[in-house]
Amino acid sequence: MICMDFINLKNNLEAKGYAVSIFDSKEDATEYLNRQIDGLVVGFGGSMTLHEMGLYPKLSTHNTVFWHDEKPEDMTILETRMAATRAQVYISSVNAISENGEIVNIDNTGNRVAALSYGPEIVYVVVGANKVARDYESALYRARNIAAPLNAKRLQRKTPCAIHGDKCYDCNSPERICRNLSVLWTKPVGMSYEILLINENLGY
Repeated sequence: MICMDFINLKNNLEAKGYAVSIFDSKEDATEYLNRQIDGLVVGFGGSMTLHEMGLYPKLSTHNTVFWHDEKPEDMTILETRMAATRAQVYISSVNAISENGEIVNIDNTGNRVAALSYGPEIVYVVVGANKVARDYESALYRARNIAAPLNAKRLQRKTPCAIHGDKCYDCNSPERICRNLSVLWTKPVGMSYEILLINENLGY
């Protein structure tokens, strides 16, 4: 059963210029991407959602895929991130998306928010139902106070949000991961962009 919020969100995203597809499960979304992308250079953003989808082993059998979570032995993490950013196709999730269609991401190095804004020919954004927020303010709150602390804890950072796991402390820790904020008000110019809404909770 399709979440009613997804219907409203789909309409709003399409009005902003995005192509939008809705899927019942992560397996359905993974198979769709596996059919769509073939023989191309693909970059992945840092994403627990992509891990949970099992997308890397699927795509890497018939595409060249760069992902710092699956770093090639002959490349550094920086080189892998740069290759991913410059790929023909870029795939990422989001920290939050409002029902109005504002896409909110917080990043550390900036590679993910850069590629989502400019560079690749084709961008796919995968969004679990848990990432949808009522409005822009709620989306920003979710990105700062839910997604960022969970990611900092997963990465074992020495930050107040990782230790307490409850909110953003706007800290000055050298291990802070929330250093870049990106808000896509509408579809970036010059890129083919598709949003995949998945009707289950995925990632942070």
